[in-house]
Amino acid sequence: MSALSLQFAPGLPWLVIAILAVLASASLVVALWRGLPGWALRAVAALVLLAALCGPSLQQEERDPLTDILLVLEDDSASQSLSDRSAQSLQTREGMMAQIAARSSLEPVLRSLSDLAPEGDGADEGTRLMTALKKAVAELPANRLAGVVLITDGVVHDVQNTPGLSVPLHAMISGRATDWDRRLSAVDAPAFAILGEEIELRLRVETLGNTPDALPPAFLSVSHDGAPIADVPVIEGQDIVVPLTLEYAGRNLIHVTLPVEEGELTGRNNEVVIELNGVRDRLQVLLISGTPHPGTRTWRNLLKSDSAVDLVHFTILRPPDKQDGVPVSELSLIAFPTQELFIEKIDEFDLIIFDRYQLRGILPGGYLTSVRDYVRRGGAVLIAAGPSLASADSIARTGLSDILPAMPTGRLFEVPFQPDVTEDGQRHPVTRELSQHAPEGGWGPWMRHVEVTPHRGHVILSAADDAPLLVVDRSDEGRVALLASDHAWLWARGHQGGGPQLELLRRLAHWLMREPELEEEALSAVATDEGLLIRRNTMLSDLPEVTVTTPAGEDVAATLTQGTPGVFEAPFITDATGLFSVTQGELSTVVVRGAATSVEFSNPLARSDVIQPVLANTGGTAKRIENGLPSLRAVRTGQPASGNGWLGYTPREAYVTTAIRLRPLAPQWAMLLLAAVALVFAWLWEGRGGAVRRDI
Repeated sequence: MSALSLQFAPGLPWLVIAILAVLASASLVVALWRGLPGWALRAVAALVLLAALCGPSLQQEERDPLTDILLVLEDDSASQSLSDRSAQSLQTREGMMAQIAARSSLEPVLRSLSDLAPEGDGADEGTRLMTALKKAVAELPANRLAGVVLITDGVVHDVQNTPGLSVPLHAMISGRATDWDRRLSAVDAPAFAILGEEIELRLRVETLGNTPDALPPAFLSVSHDGAPIADVPVIEGQDIVVPLTLEYAGRNLIHVTLPVEEGELTGRNNEVVIELNGVRDRLQVLLISGTPHPGTRTWRNLLKSDSAVDLVHFTILRPPDKQDGVPVSELSLIAFPTQELFIEKIDEFDLIIFDRYQLRGILPGGYLTSVRDYVRRGGAVLIAAGPSLASADSIARTGLSDILPAMPTGRLFEVPFQPDVTEDGQRHPVTRELSQHAPEGGWGPWMRHVEVTPHRGHVILSAADDAPLLVVDRSDEGRVALLASDHAWLWARGHQGGGPQLELLRRLAHWLMREPELEEEALSAVATDEGLLIRRNTMLSDLPEVTVTTPAGEDVAATLTQGTPGVFEAPFITDATGLFSVTQGELSTVVVRGAATSVEFSNPLARSDVIQPVLANTGGTAKRIENGLPSLRAVRTGQPASGNGWLGYTPREAYVTTAIRLRPLAPQWAMLLLAAVALVFAWLWEGRGGAVRRDI
């Protein structure tokens, strides 16, 4: 194919040529005004000279036509895996490619969303199809692009990034018009809650799409850190109020699930995870000191140093059987409110500490039995034992004996010894890595301990000859700790180097009050940049694999390895976002990476309303795949680009030039000769005509 065109190569600047043209025009006007008969020949001469100055030439191009490009962009995002959308997309892609291959003037370019997705994009940002389209179009020659066909379900979240196109943009929509789905969302959930105070979670269940005529009654399953707590009936289209009371401080995960009904499009939006931070309003601690000793001040300093602790402290300075003539009204500033503390308000305390307490008739046996029942209901008791624990007045001879993890033998050792962390203590969070706090030369010695025989729980500190020193145990819903010595205060005084008395007692008190980070048997997981980090605190030395359930419902096994004693960890590498469930034996937890319900599955119904305005701007349209594959048709710019059963594209008639030849329009000597002849004839004509007029 060849093409001719006129080209100019001026011998002078265009401005000079323009000035000469103006002067020539002025001289012609003068000739006409004076009535000179040769003005036409002068005009011819001027035009020929000006043309010669412009350097006209004929350019002949040899052109090879190029094929038009039809871009087919396939959406392979997560929502395209629902139902039979993948099969529909495959069928459409193959059909489109076959039609394009049958047209010699068309060249197909097939791209997918995953190939064009910007690096670093997360699935929780949704389907960024238009961003991918902009990148694909930028990689193609603009003069050959004749049209674009998107194969998608219409779940697009970046229509604002649509590139400007001068060719038709069409969409083939996968999915079914009969699809329906249920969606669970959190309408209102506080970020924190005060322990013991009821809060309300507001949830909503919505049915999307072609809802079946009758759905069976459904219930929301609510669990707290993997433990089921309630089943709440679903009220369609209304706020569902779920009352909740947190029992322990720190991170609390509330997992709410909605059963997946038969025929429902997906269950990926049928669950919600709400993370609440449990906050203690005030810690209520009851400290009862028996025989006064230097350790009493240590306990008070520890508990009063925390502004969140409300401390109620009673010290028994005088036994009731002492007879010295002091009036009863002057024995104390206030009466010991035993009935109020140990019966009426005992459940208000988070921790009760008996410091060197011994039986003196102050607390009748019924009150100590009430303390035992308080522990079994979920309370916490710490017994810091002095010599009285080994005597006939021992607290172990009361109703508390039913919950004590160790019983005294009656022997008291008053020899220096250095406390040591036992094998169980290396694993228990109260004493784990406690030895790292030892000063150079080791911990300072204690001077006294009571011999006890443990019968349950864990011995985490030992005295000389591996004698039990600190024993911790769970009793039904509550917790108990027995410290078989009253000399922990020596560490606080720095005796012979001292020791981590504050750290030990702080951890012990927080374990008794069930702080989550100090649980000895706990399974947790946190989201990381690479995936998840699974952690298991345990007193066991060997553990089975954990099972990780991904947001897609796939179960994957992971093996935990022990780093620090009592702590097993395993990284779980994944790019997926959403809700992960981690299970090991009877323990389970959930963790959210990104968003629990990603934008992709917030409304997974296939639809065209989101991208229809974008298509209309280019003259394109959206058609459902389930209605059949349309044919392709070439249309001129400005004509309708779609119709019943067909999609249009605009041929671009692009080409590549293979050769160029330039030929002067006329030889310059010929043009000069023509101009000279015209001027000579004009002069002769004007001269002869002038002589005739003079003769007359």
